[in-house]
Amino acid sequence: MVTRWTPDSWREHEARQLPTYPDAGALARAEKELSSYPPLVFAGEARDLTADLAKVAAGKAFLLQGGDCAESFAEFHPNNIRDTFRVLLQMAVVLTYSSKLPIVKVGRMAGQFAKPRSSDMEEIDGVSLPSYRGDNVNDIAFTPEGRTPDPQRMVRSYSQAAATLNLLRAFAQGGYANLHQVHSWTLDFMGRSPWASQYAQVAERIGDALDFMAACGINPETVPQLKGTQFYTSHEALLLPYEQALTRQDSLTNQWYDTSAHMLWIGDRTRFEGSAHVEFLRGVGNPIGLKCGPSLEPDALLRLLDTLDPNRVPGRITLITRYGHDKIETGLPKLVRAVKREGRPVVWSCDPMHGNVVKAANGYKTRPFERILAEVRGFFAVHRAEGTHGGGIHAEMTGQNVTECTGGAVAITEQGLEQRYHTHCDPRLNAGQSIELAFLLAEMLNQEMREREKAAA
Repeated sequence: MVTRWTPDSWREHEARQLPTYPDAGALARAEKELSSYPPLVFAGEARDLTADLAKVAAGKAFLLQGGDCAESFAEFHPNNIRDTFRVLLQMAVVLTYSSKLPIVKVGRMAGQFAKPRSSDMEEIDGVSLPSYRGDNVNDIAFTPEGRTPDPQRMVRSYSQAAATLNLLRAFAQGGYANLHQVHSWTLDFMGRSPWASQYAQVAERIGDALDFMAACGINPETVPQLKGTQFYTSHEALLLPYEQALTRQDSLTNQWYDTSAHMLWIGDRTRFEGSAHVEFLRGVGNPIGLKCGPSLEPDALLRLLDTLDPNRVPGRITLITRYGHDKIETGLPKLVRAVKREGRPVVWSCDPMHGNVVKAANGYKTRPFERILAEVRGFFAVHRAEGTHGGGIHAEMTGQNVTECTGGAVAITEQGLEQRYHTHCDPRLNAGQSIELAFLLAEMLNQEMREREKAAA
């Protein structure tokens, strides 16, 4: 029997991956303060994203979801926000031009602070302290003061998310995303990437098409879509006190929405049955992501779908697969078959990052680019074989010129990782690798579309 949902009903369920705050009074005051703040996003925007994702589920659009592994207070800068947004625009242009599909753009931005950990404690040189759980919980500095969970960090996270969203809205609607600017989106250091020239060719063709359209009277003044874009935000709904404090009841529909982001997802460590995170997200109207890995069995997935999407709303659920390059083609088919058999209108998206982490010989955690590509290829191969639609990509990436993932046309070696290894948590694709992924992804997407057309003929 389904029990009545309230914004705090999750507190009666098993909550994993939450910090232990030493001062309950300080936590309560921070939650109360956050609950009085304005929403970061609006219910209508979340409904728009659900509608866009319904098109992805139907094979009429493609989901591009990307951004930082974990946002930080230290790297908060408008240039970093701009550069990541710019690379996502470039990736979307490549995918749109090649596939002729609209691209639903969702950033891992303006809220992706909290991180799950494999252990509650971390030990260095015989000293044991609480694990770093993201800047909205504690500090990465290995000191007793820094590692003590501080609820005021949630308030600071809200302020940073609000400022980030303000800038993203300005970029998306204020002229920066105008397609006539497609040439100027290339970052300075991208000139050294072999894919920069290919992007320049695409930009040139788009420019020619826009000139032709302008001669026909079609320009940004007559068609507003040419001078702006819709850009959504997302993060893992891990820190439930923060999420509850930003949950509001929509005045138009009376439905509850988590206004911290347009889309929230449940991670691999918190998607178990009876989970507090599942309980919380089942009651909000936002589109929901669910990470699916090797430990998830088909029957358990179907039960989770019954809980999170009992009305089978197209676009409500995005299943984000994360297997590893060597496991996806053996592990994913059973989930795809079960979901297809039940007629669930889900979006299938590929996270090729989390299953492909290795430790380099020099101790750096990295992700080989060839393994990332191999998982994406396996993802599309499974969907072609099962007659389903591979509808999205979920990547940890940045617009910064970092050296965190090996390989790619920029040929980052294990020895080169230390040059610009800046991540607070997991290794990210840099701008050049992200554009390369977009071009190779476009090839795979076109192959999938050709196979679908052939099967339908």
